[in-house]
Amino acid sequence: MLRFALGLEYDGSVFRGWQAQSHARGIQSEVERALGCVANHRVEVTAAGRTDAGVHALIQVVHFDANVDRGERGWVLGANTHLPGQVSALWLRRVPGDFHARYSALERSYRYVILNRAARPAIARSHVCWVREPLAAERMHEAAQCLLGEHDFSSFRAAECQSRTPVRRLTAVRVTQTGAYVQIDVTANAFLQHMVRNIAGTLIAVGRGVRPVAWVAEVLAAGDRTRGGVTAPPQGLYLRAIRYPTELGLPDEPPAVAIPDVGACPT
Repeated sequence: MLRFALGLEYDGSVFRGWQAQSHARGIQSEVERALGCVANHRVEVTAAGRTDAGVHALIQVVHFDANVDRGERGWVLGANTHLPGQVSALWLRRVPGDFHARYSALERSYRYVILNRAARPAIARSHVCWVREPLAAERMHEAAQCLLGEHDFSSFRAAECQSRTPVRRLTAVRVTQTGAYVQIDVTANAFLQHMVRNIAGTLIAVGRGVRPVAWVAEVLAAGDRTRGGVTAPPQGLYLRAIRYPTELGLPDEPPAVAIPDVGACPT
C-alpha cells in the first residue's frame, strides 16, 4: 500500500463537523467516498484535526493509503470531480509509510473572524462571528499575551474534551482589526476541544469592556472552565495552517484561501 497526504479546503457551514457520522453529514465521509471513487477501492482518511460543526478549513491535511497511484494531478482532479462544492482538494503528495496527519504535525494555526458592526450580517452570516458592541482590539491583543507559552488550558477546554492532558504550548497569538473586522490568530502545538472558541469568547468580553485586561490571566490560572467567557460561535473559526517537518515537502500554507485577511471577507 502507498501512503498519501492530501490538502483540503472546506466550508463547514453545511456539515455537522469533520468526523464521519451515521446520523448526520460529516466531511470525512464525503472525502472518503470521493477518494474511493478515484482509487476504485474503499479508502479511509485520518485528519490533522477534527473540526466541529460549522467550522471551516482554509487547509486541512489528511493521510490515506491506496494500492494505486493516480499521480498528484489525477488524485486532485479526480477527488474534486466527486466532492461536493463545499469541499475542495488543493494538493496531494506521496509521503513515507509512517507519516501521520495528526501526530506528524508540529504546529496548527487557527483564525477567528469577528464582524464588529451594528447591523447583523447577511451574506457572511455563516462565515463570521457577529458582535454588535464596539470592540477594542488592542485591549484584546494585550490580554491575550498571557496565553503564550506552555500552560494548563483547562479553563478553555470543553467539558466533553477527551484529551488526556490539558497542557498545550501556544507559540503565537495576535488580535488585529481592519475596518469592521477583528481577527484572532492563534498558533499552538495542538488544541483542546473548543479551545480557540473559548479563548475568543473570553477575549470578546475584554474587547467589549465587560472584563479588564488582567482577567484573562486570572481565568487561565484558575483552571476552571466556568471562570471563562462564553464559547464563541463556530461560524467565525477557520483552521488556517498546519506545519510539518520541512523534509516532508508539504505546503505550510494553502496556495489560495477564501479569507486570506479580514479585509477580504465578504461584507
